[in-house]
This record gives sequence, C-alpha cells and structure tokens, in this order.
Amino acid sequence: MTHYRGYSKAQIAALIDHTLLKPEATQTDLDHCIQTAKEAEAKAMCIRPVDVKYSAVALADSNVLLCTVIGFPHGTVTTHTKVEETKEAVANGAFEVDMVMNLAAFASENYELVQEDIAAVVRAAKETNPKAEVKVILETCLWTEPQIFHACQLAEHAGADFVKTSTGFHSSGATVEAIKTMRLAVGDRLGVKASGGIRSLDA
Repeated sequence: MTHYRGYSKAQIAALIDHTLLKPEATQTDLDHCIQTAKEAEAKAMCIRPVDVKYSAVALADSNVLLCTVIGFPHGTVTTHTKVEETKEAVANGAFEVDMVMNLAAFASENYELVQEDIAAVVRAAKETNPKAEVKVILETCLWTEPQIFHACQLAEHAGADFVKTSTGFHSSGATVEAIKTMRLAVGDRLGVKASGGIRSLDA
C-alpha cells in the first residue's frame, strides 16, 4: 500500500506521536521506541519525564520532536509541581509538553483554578524555550459535550497550543464526537490531538 485515502505512508507518519508511557516500561522498551520513531519518521515521540534527557540525546540526529507528559495521568498534582516538571522537562530537551488538566477542579466547577493551572504551565514552558508547545489533556471520556467545549475554551484562554482528548489511562480514548466538539470550540486557532484507543488506519 502506497497511499491510504489519498495520504502517503510518510504523510500519515508525520501526524503521529509514537508513545511509551507505561510505568513499567524498561530501558529496552525505550530504546525500541526511539528506534521505531526514527525509522518511521514520526512527528514526535511522547515519553515519561524520567526518559527525557536520554531520549533528547538519542533523537538529536533525527527530525522527531520530543514530547513528555506533565501531571500525568490524573492532573491533580499542585500547580507548583506541574510548573517544576515543565521547566525541567523543557530544559532537558522536550519540545512539547502534554499536561493533564486538573480534573478534580474541573469536576468541581472551579474553572478559575483550571485555567490558571494551565496558564502557569504555558508560562513555564515558554520561558524555558519560547518555541515549546503545550497540549492540554482533557480526558474527554469524563465529560459531556458542553463540558468538553468549555474545557477547550479554558485551555485557549490560558494560552495553550493544543487540546488533547485523553491520557490513554482512563476508561476510553478519542472519539469522533469528542474531536468534532473540540475542533468546533477552538476552530483553527489551536491544534487538536486525538489520543487513546486509535488502533487502525480507519480510526
């Protein structure tokens, strides 16, 4: 197969983040992930914060962007903790940080805290590397359509670059319906990242 629905293999790979976030993943698993991302010429590789420094060196000879997660997977660590995680990760070579929104605060309708939590991470990332990008993981399976829309608005107002569906650690991942709502909320102003449960080209 050279093309799928009009897209080449290279075009598809250039949209994919190759990921290794399992807490029990080994060094061998990490090395395999790095090699696969490089060979496929994936857009990015998303790994645990503890793996950032090593992976930055390993990816230095490639065009694969390095991504890590912040406040993962529940989003309920303090803002200070997220900020320090972000500064260290970006300083160690992460170009993208995927932060988990404060799920407890959002469920409690403490939207001011949710937005400031995101904004603090955005500031930390951009101050460490002005080109760094911040994606906000909403964990969309927890929320109604209006809640997803509102969460996207909070992320945009906080200065985020992307909104992202899922951690992959909850009950379900990305759905077409959630993606439609997110795109409607942010238009073409922010990126939208589908994550979790995508196991086929059709999906």
